[in-house]
Amino acid sequence: MKIGNRSSFWLASILLLASLVFSLATAFRWIDIRFRIGPFFVTHWLSWIGTLFIAVYTPLYYIVKRRQPHRLPYLIPIHMFGNLLSFIGISMHFFQQITRPPQFPPDFGTGITLYIVMVVLVSTGFLHRFHLLRAAVPHQNRFLHISITLAFYIIIAVHILQGVNLL
Repeated sequence: MKIGNRSSFWLASILLLASLVFSLATAFRWIDIRFRIGPFFVTHWLSWIGTLFIAVYTPLYYIVKRRQPHRLPYLIPIHMFGNLLSFIGISMHFFQQITRPPQFPPDFGTGITLYIVMVVLVSTGFLHRFHLLRAAVPHQNRFLHISITLAFYIIIAVHILQGVNLL
């Protein structure tokens, strides 16, 4: 790992730890973010903003890195840290949903599948970016990351359609 990558590695690790801390804080209600902005809870907004960033920036990242490879050093940090920040908001939403009171039980449908996909995406992206598995399985991790990204788009579409009662 190069010196520049070392600081990125630690910052990414801190963001992953922050995701865990904020998720647990949301689940155990150590922080109270169960308030509404308009008709929806703040965690819904965090989740939507994070999902929108991932859904829009990921294909944009792919297109720009293919057409203008000289921009890759600028695109990677936005991709990496933007997705990690998005993961924090999505995690907070997920943990708020699974710890709802018994009177309002969560619908585990596509939400749990979507969160598992997000965890795999973050994990494979982290491993790929910091060369933690490249020596052992160089192409398999990249293939898995791209495949799971495609699954993300399918599952998020179904999740949204279920959320607005169209499925």
